[in-house]
Amino acid sequence: MSKSYISTKLRTLVSDRAQNCCEYCLIPESLTLVSHQVDHVIAEKHGGKTTEENLALSCSLCNQAKGSDIASMDTETGDVIRLYHPRKDQWRENFHIEESNGVIYPLTAIGRVTIQLLKINRSACLPYRQMLAQAKILIQKW
Repeated sequence: MSKSYISTKLRTLVSDRAQNCCEYCLIPESLTLVSHQVDHVIAEKHGGKTTEENLALSCSLCNQAKGSDIASMDTETGDVIRLYHPRKDQWRENFHIEESNGVIYPLTAIGRVTIQLLKINRSACLPYRQMLAQAKILIQKW
């Protein structure tokens, strides 16, 4: 199955809605070397549609780690748990960012599997998130 075309208008809507930040790890596109990508939250191979309700802005590292996955094994419980869905879930209900170090902590099983699978706390992100969190920029957005 080939990937659907995403129009410039739809790409702009997704990017503007996310305020040009990855909707998973919160890193702004302006701090990355590679443009953020439009992610099918539910991959097309799983029946996901190319609609604004199923699209999220994702940095290339989160998008690559997520791939077409829609769930993962929770290492704490052994249960299969769906991943965070930016259109249906509230970020603050599933995650907490620690201002002192930029680490994102899970508040739910959904947060836990998403952090684990997407490697959200990779070392390259922490200094940027720490700086943005301390400046209250991330807190205001999410």
